[in-house]
Amino acid sequence: MIQRFIELGEGYSDLYELLEIMETNKERISQLLCLKVKKEDKMYASLVAVLHPASEGKFQPLYICREGVPYPSKRIDLFETKAAELNKEVITFDVKPSTDFAETELFFHYLTGILRLNYLLPPLT
Repeated sequence: MIQRFIELGEGYSDLYELLEIMETNKERISQLLCLKVKKEDKMYASLVAVLHPASEGKFQPLYICREGVPYPSKRIDLFETKAAELNKEVITFDVKPSTDFAETELFFHYLTGILRLNYLLPPLT
């Protein structure tokens, strides 16, 4: 199975794309995550929609709006409202900011490890 983060942006207008992905793929949603980070003494969040793997090809997408959403904010409220409409719980926890990593891909590996350790992502098979 391939698990890959697909970055939509930093959560401005692309948040609406994430909400649309959630709506059109509601039967495939596995997890909805709010990953809080502290940057420059302010709290921000990455919003993530984890979908179940596709039946063919075993590709599991993790759609992310990375660290551009102030926490708390109206955009967080929109995400939580959509989650409630879909009868899903938003799992929230703190992570290191992506600026602590030399490359964004290393940050995504770090997140993948955390998600697997917390049984939010299945192991690779």
